[in-house]
Formats: sequence, C-alpha cells, structure tokens
Amino acid sequence: MNRRQQRTLKLAMWMLGLCLAAYIAGPPLYWHLTEAFVAASSCPPCHCDCSFEPLLSLSDGSINNSILDCMNNDPGVNGEMEKSFTDMLSEEMKLKEAVAMEKRRRTDVALLEAKKLASQYQKEADKCNSGMQTCEGAREKSEEALEAQRRITALWELRARQRGWKAQ
Repeated sequence: MNRRQQRTLKLAMWMLGLCLAAYIAGPPLYWHLTEAFVAASSCPPCHCDCSFEPLLSLSDGSINNSILDCMNNDPGVNGEMEKSFTDMLSEEMKLKEAVAMEKRRRTDVALLEAKKLASQYQKEADKCNSGMQTCEGAREKSEEALEAQRRITALWELRARQRGWKAQ
C-alpha cells in the first residue's frame, strides 16, 4: 500500500469511528437535551419559599401550609382548585351525553335513509313482479293463439292435400 491509500484508510476509519460514536451516544443525548429544554420552557419558576420539611405534617402534628401557600400563588392551580370535583364530573357527563345523543341522531338518520331505500327498492320490485305477471299472461295468451292458428293451418293443409295440392 502506498502512503496515499494508508491516509485514505485512516481517514475512513476515523469517520467510521465518529459515526459509530454518534450513533451510540446521539439518541440518549438528544432525549436528555429535549427533556431539559421542555422542563425549562414548560412552567414558570416558583417564587415561593418551599422548605425541605415533610410535605403534609410537621413534627408537632400541625399541617404544613407552605405547600398550600405555593399552590395558592399559582393562578393556574388556583383556578383549577376552585372548580369542584362534582362540577368537572357533571361537565364530563354532559359532554358524553351530548356525544351519545349526536351518535344516536346520526344513527337514526342513517336508519331512516336505509328504510326509505328499502321501501323504494320494494316498490321497484313490486312493479317488476307486476310487469312480469303481465308479460307472463300475454305470453300464455299468445301461445294459445299460436296453437289455435297451427290447428287451423293444419286443417287447411289437410283440406288442400285432399283436393290435390302437393308441397314443393
């Protein structure tokens, strides 16, 4: 191998190593950076002084109000806490009822359309059956008339043969 080929091979190996390192370390690094960015931009910093004491009760048994005070300063949490649980449940039930009523209305409309189409098809089928019966009656009458004409023709042919007529 000459010197140029050795340098090209070294460069290719370095590039392969860098790509492999980026492939291995890239996704975890991406997710950590994404989580840090989302955490930094998702909520405003808390301006209250929350201590590292137990969350709900102090050592003397009284309730720790510092957490509740922190929540009271946050307008988003405060507004959400004002709404009672039953109000939220009733709103959800009303929404589900409205969705169910809309689905039922659409189903009723679809059923009515299906009934209309079925009625229309039944009317067309009845017309077709009536036409078929009329055609069948006409066919039977024409068959009877044709048979009567054949009998008359056979009678006239017999008379003609008796008088000397020969078919050519």
